[in-house]
Amino acid sequence: MIQPERIQSLNNKAVRRGRYVIYWMQASQRVEYNHALEYAIGRANELYQPLIVYFGLTSRFPRANRRHYYFMLEGLKEVRQLLQKRGIGLILENKSPEIGIINFAQDACLVITDRGYLKIQKQWRRTAARNIACPLIQVESDVVVPVEITSFKEEYSAATIRKKIHRHLAKYLVPLRSRRLKNTSLNRILSSFDIADIGQTLNQLDIDQSVGMTDYYHGGTSWGKKLLRDFIHSKLSDYARSRNDPNIDGTSHLSAYLHFGQISPLFIALQIQKTKTPGKNEYLEQLIVRRELAINFVNYSNRYDSFAALPSWAKNTLLFHGRDPRPYLYSRCQLENAQTHDPYWNAAQTQMKITGYLHGYMRMYWGKKILEWTKTPQAAFQLALYLNDKYELDGRDANGIAGIAWCFGKHDRPWPERKIFGKVRFMNESGLRRKFDADGYVAKIMRLNKSAE
Repeated sequence: MIQPERIQSLNNKAVRRGRYVIYWMQASQRVEYNHALEYAIGRANELYQPLIVYFGLTSRFPRANRRHYYFMLEGLKEVRQLLQKRGIGLILENKSPEIGIINFAQDACLVITDRGYLKIQKQWRRTAARNIACPLIQVESDVVVPVEITSFKEEYSAATIRKKIHRHLAKYLVPLRSRRLKNTSLNRILSSFDIADIGQTLNQLDIDQSVGMTDYYHGGTSWGKKLLRDFIHSKLSDYARSRNDPNIDGTSHLSAYLHFGQISPLFIALQIQKTKTPGKNEYLEQLIVRRELAINFVNYSNRYDSFAALPSWAKNTLLFHGRDPRPYLYSRCQLENAQTHDPYWNAAQTQMKITGYLHGYMRMYWGKKILEWTKTPQAAFQLALYLNDKYELDGRDANGIAGIAWCFGKHDRPWPERKIFGKVRFMNESGLRRKFDADGYVAKIMRLNKSAE
């Protein structure tokens, strides 16, 4: 079922005679459980037209590098294969998406696209909507509850958004039926950018090549579904207890797959919901409430990637304590290379650099210490975003951005005042050791680093 609240016209142009219908895929990089794709198939069938999927591969996405592109292209190779099984051709061009779709839509009856929440994704869709001569219809598929149905404003915290989401869950937490396309586009001559050899493809792109691919994760829906099955079978029952212990590895590791749209949050939620294991409610809280709180943040705040996006109390207290003496001051280079006095922080940074992943609890500690060891809170905010976006596979994402902002007081409350942090929540190494075997975590990452050398 595709609820009408997921569907939005981005311009007022009329459907016209054309040679095909286009699904402009960008955020929802998958064939399964993709509302935009299923809606596009339905419209193509109504118009007795073939459907072509278009993807614009920009080499200018802010802070994206070889690691991110490799993971994404692994997923797009699988997308192409799965689309072919459904009689749908994929056009992949080495062009900025909004420029490519404007050119390709010249012969289209209408264009359907998915929804992105970052500023650059919104700008792409606005530009395309103004410049194509047919309708551009956006279909939201990467949240369980559509953003505006949950709230028309930026929410203060999980406490304020939780009831609003749960009020609508029954309506939107329903399976999505797969549709059959009546007119194939595979018999058309479709020229497309070659991604058969991903390494060779990336060498041709004008991208940041400084961060290499990770051997710990492989892109694509099939890999995401395998991780989900493993999580349900071996980790979900103990999730509430184990999720904050990085030594246990009790998390799903699906954040990168959600970031690239390679797996549907609705599909994940339905699979989790079917289980009877104790940890399912805690996991659904993270997947739906916390993740959609982050999306609410970036959707309604144009300043989400700056210190200015923090709540007034957090900005005021951090600025008031901005001149407090720092116990240590580290440069970006020292932090990037894990050269601090703190073995726990160094281990977290090393894990991120090697694997493209950092356990959520350690990311909180990691971000708090950057605030403590940087000259100003404004510089610390930008530095944390830079490092997170550069090395994390799920960087440049609403969830990661909100996670960084949380370290500076976003979606949190004031705490007892102290130096540097003011009323922003404080974390230290003693807290880590009380929570889990922090020295065991350091030893584990040291072994990981040695094996990677």
